[in-house]
Amino acid sequence: MSVDIGALAGILRHAAKAEILPRFRRLDAGMVKIKTSAIDLVTEADEAAERFIKAKVAALAPEALFVGEESVAADPALLTALADADLAVVVDPIDGTANYAAGLPLFAVMAAVVSKGETVAGIIYDPMGDDWMIAEKGSGTWLRRPDGEAVRVQVAEPAPLADMLGCASVAFMPAGSRATVLANFAKVRIVSNYRVAGHEYRAFVSGHTHFLGYNKLMPWDHLAGTLMAQEAGGYAARLDGSPYLPHHVDGGLIVATDKDSWEALRREVFTY
Repeated sequence: MSVDIGALAGILRHAAKAEILPRFRRLDAGMVKIKTSAIDLVTEADEAAERFIKAKVAALAPEALFVGEESVAADPALLTALADADLAVVVDPIDGTANYAAGLPLFAVMAAVVSKGETVAGIIYDPMGDDWMIAEKGSGTWLRRPDGEAVRVQVAEPAPLADMLGCASVAFMPAGSRATVLANFAKVRIVSNYRVAGHEYRAFVSGHTHFLGYNKLMPWDHLAGTLMAQEAGGYAARLDGSPYLPHHVDGGLIVATDKDSWEALRREVFTY
């Protein structure tokens, strides 16, 4: 069993053009809802795009389990099913919903393909730039454009800790450790947070940053990007050094240019 990755990439683009972009900067208050907190939003566009993608995936790969961010909000058991599925498609209809709802042009549509507990493909589509970052296991990571142009990307060369640029989120770190990690960020050159993991991964695999750091690990946020990072030559592992797998939702994650950089970041920065 498999999924046509080119066709799946096209579905994400079609969903963006049909459901996401027409609503961008046109959301009224009734089209934006709070899910678990003020920083966890869902919009009418998220829900419409996920319905669109789910219907198209059902036609493309009827045997695949569909795991979408909004579907899981309605049925949390889908996350449990992901661990045992022979084939699954995991989708974030709008990654960076807070940016989208605020009218900021930095959001993405993401999908990952999971086969027997392993991520085998990932796609991050940028509706504003109209291009995809795509990785398939063993085939590298590629920037692909609608005209067929494809450029292979690689992570940056390793840098000393004091020269590292990176992206990290402290929002879901343990409260008792957050101040320590924030203070430790002084040991690197720049730390940013775009509030959209998809673009943080795209910047990393393109060689523009040296690390990423996260605590909460929902599969639609990190499966595609982690595979891309590895296929682009980077190193990724949870805080205890174990591999990040599709069924993991916690345990933290550091993505770095190489293992030595990962170890330095774990020791000096992400010390919770």
